[in-house]
This record gives sequence, C-alpha cells and structure tokens, in this order.
Amino acid sequence: MAPFPRAFFTRRAADVAKDLIGATLLVDRVGGVIVETEAYDHEDPASHSYVGRTVRNASMFGPPGHAYVYRSYGLHWCLNFVCGAEPLGSAVLIRALEPAVGIDLMRQRRGDVGLRLLCSGPGRLTQALGVTGTLDGQPLDQPPFSVLPCAAEVPVVSGPCIGITRGTETPWRFGSAVSVFLSRRF
Repeated sequence: MAPFPRAFFTRRAADVAKDLIGATLLVDRVGGVIVETEAYDHEDPASHSYVGRTVRNASMFGPPGHAYVYRSYGLHWCLNFVCGAEPLGSAVLIRALEPAVGIDLMRQRRGDVGLRLLCSGPGRLTQALGVTGTLDGQPLDQPPFSVLPCAAEVPVVSGPCIGITRGTETPWRFGSAVSVFLSRRF
C-alpha cells in the first residue's frame, strides 16, 4: 500500500485527525495502527501556534505532511503531523497506537510493560517508536516515516482534547470506537 501523499495533509486539522484513525504509522519499520489523535489549529488557544511562530513551533508553520516534534514539559517527546493550508500553524498530535510491528524493540525502549501500555499516550508512543527532536520537520512520506492509509473503515468517536487548560470545549480528540489501546476512554 502506498503512503498518504502530502496532499492528504493540506486539509483542516480536524479532518486529517479523524481520517488518520485506523492508518498505520511506522518509524524505522516500528509502529502500528493509529487509534487516537488530537487536532490543533492556529485559532485554537490550546495550540502551540496560537501565539504565532516561535523557534519551538516553527515546524508547525512549515509545509503540510511533515513532522512537528516537541518536548512536553521537558520530559516527553510528542509527535504531530503538520497539516492545513494558508495560514499554516495546524497539526495533529498522535496520541496512541495499537502496537503491531517491532514490539520487541518497543519493549526494549519502554521496559517491561503490557502491550496495551506500550504506545498508549503521546510520550509512551514516541518512546516506543524512538521518536526524538531530530525528526522535527522531517517529511512524513520519506524514511524513517511511513504513514499508510487504513485498509478498512474504522468506527470513530470524538470528544474534547485532554491534558489542556484552554480550548477544552472543542471536540477535536478522535479515537477508534473499538480500541483498547486508547490513552484514555472517551
């Protein structure tokens, strides 16, 4: 199956976030099925781009179809997919995966945790996949990334984003209605 073309990411963040549920994400041939995402755009007060372009969020203002990787609270890396059209500043946070490929390597990176907790949450996910700030700004349609469309339709649920204090009423958190690998139930 061919990866998503960059044009897939030129749409609204919420549309991309919803359509990524069920897609496969691999980083250096390690990963699984995306089961949870959150969308952020430049008009969202919870978005890093809301205050405008900074050194930290510069990748959000780059071309769609690239990674925006940042450190959250100085502890965990978070992986986002830049999306949207002018004005830029939109991205989709990848919150959880169902591990499928390279599970032994994920366990080496994360420790002896159950399968459900390997990639359940943005920090756990990036640790399991080996994502660091070195991937910030990298294109999603070239190695080490591979983002492949969903082979079958997945029932999707939505609700407010979690872990934020502003813009909490926007229902831009999306997840698989049937997955046990979500970071938190809807």
